[in-house]
Amino acid sequence: MVEVSLSGRTETVAAIRDADHPRDSLIARFGADKPLKLDAGVSLSPFQIAYKTYGTLNAERSNAVLVCHALTGDQHAASIHPVTGKMGWWETLVGPGKPIDTERYFVICPNVVGACMGTTGPASTNPKTGKPWGLDFPVVTIRDMVRAQAMLLDHLGIESLFAVAGGSMGGMQVLQWAASYPERVFAALPIACSTRHSAQNIAFHEVGRQAVMADPEWRQGRYLLEGTNPRRGLAVARMGAHITYLSDAALHRKFGRKFQDRENPTFSFDADFEVESYLRHQGISFVERFDANSYLYLTRAMDYFDLAADYDGVLANGFKGAPTRFCVISFTSDWLFPTSDSRAIVHALNAAGARVSFAEIVTDKGHDAFLLDEPEMFAIVRGFLDGAGAARGLDAKAAAG
Repeated sequence: MVEVSLSGRTETVAAIRDADHPRDSLIARFGADKPLKLDAGVSLSPFQIAYKTYGTLNAERSNAVLVCHALTGDQHAASIHPVTGKMGWWETLVGPGKPIDTERYFVICPNVVGACMGTTGPASTNPKTGKPWGLDFPVVTIRDMVRAQAMLLDHLGIESLFAVAGGSMGGMQVLQWAASYPERVFAALPIACSTRHSAQNIAFHEVGRQAVMADPEWRQGRYLLEGTNPRRGLAVARMGAHITYLSDAALHRKFGRKFQDRENPTFSFDADFEVESYLRHQGISFVERFDANSYLYLTRAMDYFDLAADYDGVLANGFKGAPTRFCVISFTSDWLFPTSDSRAIVHALNAAGARVSFAEIVTDKGHDAFLLDEPEMFAIVRGFLDGAGAARGLDAKAAAG
């Protein structure tokens, strides 16, 4: 572990300092005989995947649901996070009796390649040097993440998935799964996502990366070796990104122009407004659980995502003949991944002759709505999975068992 300082405080940041040994997770290790072949033209070996499971795999191994996390998520979808002590990022949707019902389904949530909660990434140990990878870690893509997840399923002896679900970067993984391994995906739930990152989204990510790299403690990505941590830069990156996850209406409803613990301005650059204090809290709390280099790598993976480019620019070709049934969900106030992106997915699926349903949910909660209490989303997800489960014969198999 490394001691780091912010504003005169000394903190022990364990989560990203011992990246090869996460707490409270299962680990799948792949040796030199099973390399992960990356889009960058190199192979990653050895490597490992940290993951969590919820529920029980049935005898037929037909009730597995893969949950894919977003940019700043991890494998703790429906369990208490070992670093923050908070409930999992999708505990609203995953659990006993919930839409992704762990009394019916066997839920697997892996930490993606390039991340920092136990899956191999830039904070992990480079086996050739015995030191943290840093920027020597190869650049990864969404497709690389999905390849690694397919290897995890092979490791677990699961040939096909009942469903794959995820929002934002998780939704990108869902779409990549359906394109790369259609025979392994019975149902797909891509939520609040797109088939390629827009120029605006790439621009937002670049601002965040530059904030990290401008921090003198970043040390050209070698901060773990040098005992520093670019906390300020990463916090600013998180603050900027968090704004894009909300909507103007949500910010106004939560904060408006209210002052923080005062009635009048201080005529200084303190956090006079509640919204300023909120963003600073978001930034500071984020750096306790996330690695700065992982932030660079995962944002770049999202930037490179362009599913149509893999099929001569014709998105429908990526889903041609796919047996998978889809449910695409968007939110009216999501300006990061607007409904037009989801409609493009639906049009491509229709052109490919795929089974697809679509819902645009009216809400003022912005992009983060997929993580929040949205009863209409819960009902849609439950109904879609119930119908898919009946088509797959899950209930009949459960009754027979």
